[in-house]
Amino acid sequence: MTLATETPILFVTGTDTDVGKTITAAALACALAALPSPPKSTLSVAVDKPTQTGVMPGEPGDMDEVARLSGVRSVTEGIRLSAPMAPVAAAAREFAILPPLGEHEDRIHQLTQSHDRVVVEGAGGLLVRLDPFGHTLADLAASFGQDAAAIVVCRSGLGTLNHTELTLEALRNRGIPVAGLIIGSWPNDPSEIEIDNRRYFESLGVPLLGAIPEGSSRLDPAVFRKSAACWLPLSTPRTPD
Repeated sequence: MTLATETPILFVTGTDTDVGKTITAAALACALAALPSPPKSTLSVAVDKPTQTGVMPGEPGDMDEVARLSGVRSVTEGIRLSAPMAPVAAAAREFAILPPLGEHEDRIHQLTQSHDRVVVEGAGGLLVRLDPFGHTLADLAASFGQDAAAIVVCRSGLGTLNHTELTLEALRNRGIPVAGLIIGSWPNDPSEIEIDNRRYFESLGVPLLGAIPEGSSRLDPAVFRKSAACWLPLSTPRTPD
C-alpha cells in the first residue's frame, strides 16, 4: 500500500501552469477507481477544483474534461472566473469575491463523506493564491492533516528539475506528505534531456508514479480509462516502460 492508494484526499498540484494537471487528475481518478475496495468492487472517486479560471459561464471547464475522460460523475467547482489569469487577479478583473478557504474545506469534507477518495486539482502552481487572504493550495491541503497528500505534476523538459525541487521543498516545509510525482505529458519521442530528467525524478526520495503520454486527451474516453491504470500503476509505484 502507498500514500497514493491509502490517503483519502489527493491534492494535484503542478510545478507551474499548463503542466497537465487536468489530464493527470482524470487519469488519477481512473486509476483510483480501478483499485479493489472490499466488499465493493471498486473505489468511489470524486474530483474537485477549488478555482477555475479562463473559462466563460456555460463553457466546458477542467472538471467537465475530467468527467468526460474518466467517467467520474461527481465533479465539483468552487468558483469560475473567465479571465485566464491567477485567481486573485481574475477575480479583481470581474469584481468577483473569491470564496474563503473554509468554503473549499467544507465542500471537500462533504465529498469525503460520500466517496472513498477525493482528488483536488489546484490552479497553477502550489503557491498561487486562492482567496483574498493569501491562502494557497498548500494551506488547503495542510488543513486536512494526515488525511491529505500531494501529487506533483511535472514537465519533462528543461527547467523541470528546479521547479520540481522547489515544489517538493515547499510541501515538505509545510509538513504536507508527498504521494508522488507524475510527468504530465511524456513525448512519444523523448529527447536525451527528458530521459535524463525522468531518471533524476526517480532519485528524489518520493515515488515517480508514472507519466501521461502526450496527446492522451485526444483518446477515446473508453481507451483513456483502460490505459490510466497502466500509466499510473498505483499499487506498485514504478516508472512505466
